[in-house]
Amino acid sequence: MAAFEETGPRNPVTESIRVDKVHPRARFMKNARAILVLILALIGLIPVVAMGLTAFKSRADVVAVPPKLAFEPTLEGFVFLLTERSQLSGSKLEEAKANADDLGLFGQIALRNGQRVNGPSDYVTRLWNSLIIAGGSTIISVVLGLFAAYAFSRFDIPGKDDLLFFILSTRMLPAVVVTIPLFLMFRQLGLFDTHLGMILLYTVFNLSLTVWLLKGFIDEIPREYEEAALVDGYTRFQAFYKIVLPQAATGIAATTVFSLIFAWNEYAFALMLTSNNARTAPPAIATMLGRGGIEWSAIAAGTLTFLIPVVIITFVLRRHLLRGVTFGAIRQ
Repeated sequence: MAAFEETGPRNPVTESIRVDKVHPRARFMKNARAILVLILALIGLIPVVAMGLTAFKSRADVVAVPPKLAFEPTLEGFVFLLTERSQLSGSKLEEAKANADDLGLFGQIALRNGQRVNGPSDYVTRLWNSLIIAGGSTIISVVLGLFAAYAFSRFDIPGKDDLLFFILSTRMLPAVVVTIPLFLMFRQLGLFDTHLGMILLYTVFNLSLTVWLLKGFIDEIPREYEEAALVDGYTRFQAFYKIVLPQAATGIAATTVFSLIFAWNEYAFALMLTSNNARTAPPAIATMLGRGGIEWSAIAAGTLTFLIPVVIITFVLRRHLLRGVTFGAIRQ
């Protein structure tokens, strides 16, 4: 009888009762998971929201105790971040106030604090350095990693597993361990405080990430597609360009985002191996001090402007990131 109930035809009435009993619990668990994810997301966004609010606070509102949630927004932080200023007093201050209509927006905001804008700050240069170094190293590491990953995925290379582990081991080294040898090497080679030196360094450290990520994506592409193309008269490179590359586009996009984030946020190498010409935004923000105290609003404004480009790129490529996290599954 038990065997008959297990293997016999299903009773629609019994099935509907069973479904009705299961559905409320499944719906509850789904809603509970959604609420939990929402709560965790809100907790994770608290520092970002606090940073955004601080960027638009005045100096008095930033240090107010208890912290102010309702305040009059101002661009003082961005003025302190993007300009070099000098303090005015006496007749010079009165003269500047008399000519306030001739000043731009930043000049008028600085005048409210008794200051005059002398010119742009070096933060824009630091941000531009970040774009050049992070963008250049990301492009090079993804291109080199793509060819290396294809070779590891499609060819029988002697000692392939050992080579893959060796490539991965470069990510295991903390930055502080290799900073001094790299500093001495860069000084001898003339790469210290240069864009080329930082691009090469970030490329080397990101290469292991790109190789392992892209190898996982290329492993998912059946070899039969390339074999059919080769039979039709394609060369190996043509098969790679016309068959593998389009199907690996999702993996390439995800790998690009991860590589860009690592290079964009890197701090230790940028602090120790640059001084002026090639210094990027992260160490510039961390060492930002004002006259007579720390300009918290300027630091928050700098962090906000530093965050925006990566957020935009990540948002544009967000559909590819889930596969980037779960790479390596073999397609059956």
